[in-house]
Amino acid sequence: MNERLNDRGLQKWQGMIFPEQKALFNEMLRDDEKRPQRIADEYELAEFDARIHYAMAYHLPVKLTVWDDGFTSEVAGELHYINEITKELRLKLVDGAVERLRFETLVGVEVIE
Repeated sequence: MNERLNDRGLQKWQGMIFPEQKALFNEMLRDDEKRPQRIADEYELAEFDARIHYAMAYHLPVKLTVWDDGFTSEVAGELHYINEITKELRLKLVDGAVERLRFETLVGVEVIE
């Protein structure tokens, strides 16, 4: 009985996972990390408005915290234009690109001096 046992080791205990299962699992983990949008009260909105107008008047860069589908991100640049009708800000980024941000997605405004 000198025959060698052909053992697969841990591979036999790991089971099989299909690409669709992995994608659904990753989506489930991502959805678990989402947070609801924080609604700013009227005092915070007035503070955001004052900071935005101050930055535009003195051509100062700003760092905006933006909520997008459960996650927040920060965008930095110089405010280029405010459109009151469509309720959008136009932010000129460092690389020269222009990004449009909606008012209701703003979570924070910081003026960089």
